[in-house]
Amino acid sequence: MPWKPTFKEAIVTGSIAVVGYGLSVIGAGIGIGIACGRATEAMARQPELQGRIFTTFILGAAFAEALALIAFVLALIK
Repeated sequence: MPWKPTFKEAIVTGSIAVVGYGLSVIGAGIGIGIACGRATEAMARQPELQGRIFTTFILGAAFAEALALIAFVLALIK
């Protein structure tokens, strides 16, 4: 017979998943904030490379957000 969690165990497991998702979003937010600041600084120092810097920043931000979205989906699946 498969193991079936009790109501309290299910709530604790769900709560831990939500905390994990929150931590992953905080990490993504910090990473995007640092990247945005560095990209702005780089564009101020070398305005002629603005297009390449902006493109690279957008790709990095998209990857960081994708990781946060994956964490959200995994929290819902669990």
